[in-house]
Amino acid sequence: MRIKTLLLAIVLLSYTVSIAQTDTIVSKSKQKNTFFKISILPVSLITGGFLISNSNFEKSFQKDIRNFVGNDFSTSIDDYTRYAPIVELYAADIMGVKAKNHWFDQTKNLTLSIIITDFITFKLKKNIYKIRPNAGDDGQSFPSAHTSSAFTNATVLYEEFKDTSPLLAYSGYVFATTTGGLRIMNNAHWLSDVLVGAGIGILVTQVIYFFDPIIKWNPFEKTKNVTLIPQVDNDQYGFYLCIRL
Repeated sequence: MRIKTLLLAIVLLSYTVSIAQTDTIVSKSKQKNTFFKISILPVSLITGGFLISNSNFEKSFQKDIRNFVGNDFSTSIDDYTRYAPIVELYAADIMGVKAKNHWFDQTKNLTLSIIITDFITFKLKKNIYKIRPNAGDDGQSFPSAHTSSAFTNATVLYEEFKDTSPLLAYSGYVFATTTGGLRIMNNAHWLSDVLVGAGIGILVTQVIYFFDPIIKWNPFEKTKNVTLIPQVDNDQYGFYLCIRL
């Protein structure tokens, strides 16, 4: 029963993200109310994660999941699914799908979101020092960096294409939810780690996009054949230069 409840929770998480994000499609005159509405979901995820952290429910949940998938279950797919929304973002740009912003603004918002999300995530990891369910001794279980990264990328994709290509916009959350679920199945993270990671990724990105009109700056506004793609590898950051001929 617990397994069914958990699987249902994961499905509902993905569905709730999609429903809650529709509140963002309103006029600029209602931005303040809109930001309050869209912040309810990530704040709820963060709050819920903190509340169940180290609880008996969480421990039972982890045990049931591992029994369900097998105690020897292990996959590295989650190392890649978190980056899928970024691939979708720039692939859509290359194919000419209309987005909310110019590629430079997309890259700027994505980079800021990634850096701030990583800063918050790893600060929490260092200060909370929670042991992973697989008894890993690094003490960096809470929150899940894979999940926060995945939901950051998914939210950027959503913000860019929610008005022009809804299917593409929502698809990033499928990869993000998959990433979080696999972190639990891999016994690398607890449920609370994933919930808080998802909340941080969504909230930080929403804040960046909320203030984006204020910090508009684009030296490549008239450039269409050059794209800078952010590269993230643990604590290392960089860019790929893409030139369309």
